[in-house]
Amino acid sequence: MKKMYYQITIDSPIAHVFKTMLAKETYKQWTAAFNPTSDFEGSWEKGSKIYFTGVNKEGEKEGMIAEIAEHIPNKYVSIRHYGILDKDKEVTAGPAVEAWAGSLENYTFNDLNGQTLLMIDVDTNEEYIDYFDEAWPQALTKLKDICEAN
Repeated sequence: MKKMYYQITIDSPIAHVFKTMLAKETYKQWTAAFNPTSDFEGSWEKGSKIYFTGVNKEGEKEGMIAEIAEHIPNKYVSIRHYGILDKDKEVTAGPAVEAWAGSLENYTFNDLNGQTLLMIDVDTNEEYIDYFDEAWPQALTKLKDICEAN
């Protein structure tokens, strides 16, 4: 596993960026950089199970199963991935998840005199480095655009 780092400064207060990043409708907009059908099911509360979903080319729902490891409003969110969702079936063991189970995705929010410095760190396998290096900056730019427009 390799830890990847991304960050962006958004000309909007932390509370607005935090809310926009996690709200259902705006979440789907900024995460479209990863998958045009990106969505989530569940809660962002600490200890909650959450599904990060999308629809594959065959029109079937798939995605990641995770737990919200930490949630400090307007400061920090930590997501621990531990399985996949395959056509509504949870897979939490076996070769499909062994290589990355337990990986973390963390969002840290810092105030810069009324602006927000959003820092992301995410664990990934070598095979996804190029994908993340393309998708994360696109996603964060979209989040910035949404936050600064509202």
